[in-house]
Amino acid sequence: MTTRAFHFGSTRVRAGKTIADSQANAQSGDYVWTGMSSATLPQGFTPLDASATTMKNASKWAGVAAELTITGADSIDA
Repeated sequence: MTTRAFHFGSTRVRAGKTIADSQANAQSGDYVWTGMSSATLPQGFTPLDASATTMKNASKWAGVAAELTITGADSIDA
């Protein structure tokens, strides 16, 4: 899940949405970003399972506490 809006390719994802790294790992309503990895992980990413935690721990965001709030600017759809 992300606490900040960001985009990948031509897709903009608002804060509060869940992103999966494959269709097999996605649930209904999730965005699928097959390019998601520890190298491409966005700021404000909150891991929801062991695989996502491993990805975050290998990223530049390792050790950064999960954000607990979402600002209005980061929750706007574009």
